[in-house]
This record gives sequence, structure tokens and C-alpha cells, in this order.
Amino acid sequence: MATKRQPSEQTIESSLLGRTVAFNYSETWVAYSIVGLRLVMAWVFLQAGLEKWADGGWGDPLAWSSAGFLNNAVAEANPLYGLFLWFGDYAALIDPLVIFGQVLIGLALLFGVFFRFAAMMGAVQMAFFWTAAWQAGLSQGFPVENGYLIDSSFVYMLLLFGLAAWGAGRLAGIDGILEQSDVVRSNPWLRYLLG
Repeated sequence: MATKRQPSEQTIESSLLGRTVAFNYSETWVAYSIVGLRLVMAWVFLQAGLEKWADGGWGDPLAWSSAGFLNNAVAEANPLYGLFLWFGDYAALIDPLVIFGQVLIGLALLFGVFFRFAAMMGAVQMAFFWTAAWQAGLSQGFPVENGYLIDSSFVYMLLLFGLAAWGAGRLAGIDGILEQSDVVRSNPWLRYLLG
């Protein structure tokens, strides 16, 4: 028996784990939820970057340092412990990447500009934060502070990947305008950075 759909409802049919799945969704609510999630993630990055920048006063944007965390907070049982100690030796290079990376990622997510690139860079940063939070290795289930395997960095990483897949920068963002430009039309590879 067919059900009557509302005008803004659509149906997605796809293959998931070898099975065909279908579900109805509202285009309007999907658009609002995608923009809302984009703005929340923009705030997460922008706030984190600006707090680090302001930590030592606006006159010295690099007063905050990752060295204390990298050298002291990563558990010795973490299988990547040595990698994070090595990063600690290069905090002078890591710190501006974190601070300015978070600010720029936050702004790109906020304005929907070069969204896919920004979301992927944010996901990479979240992957580093997630692996740094491991308290031990695979045999212990990669425990993190409040459970096993999953923490907020992991959730943010997946959320950013999903937003990039949806092309969230096109919804009330600058990427929707940029994709109509002659430069992008002449260079279709730029669409991998936009969206």
C-alpha cells in the first residue's frame, strides 16, 4: 500500500551491507539539520582555536603550547605514545598548525567556503586528538577516558566526514556561489575542495 508523501518529502534508495534500503525524508528538515550541524562544528573549532590564541594574550598568539599535553598527558600504554612524544619535540611547529588550523577550519565551516577541504582537515585533527586519548591498545579495546573506543573527538570526526559527504558548504554557504563560477567550471577538480 503506497503512502502519500508531503511535497518536500523524498525517498532515498541505496544499498547498505548488501541489502536495498529505502526511507523517506523531508528535504526541508534535512537542510536545516545539515546547516545546524555545520554551525555547531564551526563553533567547536572556532572557540577552541580562539581560546588557545587568547590563552597568552592577543599580543602573543603562540603563548599556548601543546608540548605539555604531548609530553605528559598521552598514556604510556597508548600504542602511538612515541609518535606523540616526537610531536612534542616539534611543538613550535605543531602549535600554530593547531591554533590557526582550528580558527581557519571554524571560519570555513561557518561561512561554507572550501567546506570539504576544511571538514577533512578538521577530521584529520580530530583523528589525532582521538588517538592521543587512547589509554591502551587494541588488546584492551582502545580504552578512552570515559569508555572504550568512542569519545567526542571520534564523534566529531565522523560528523565532519558526513557533512563533507553531504556537501554542507552549498547550503547557505559561499561554496554554492563558488561552484557556479567560471574558474570552478573550468577546473572541475576544485569541486573536491568545495561543497
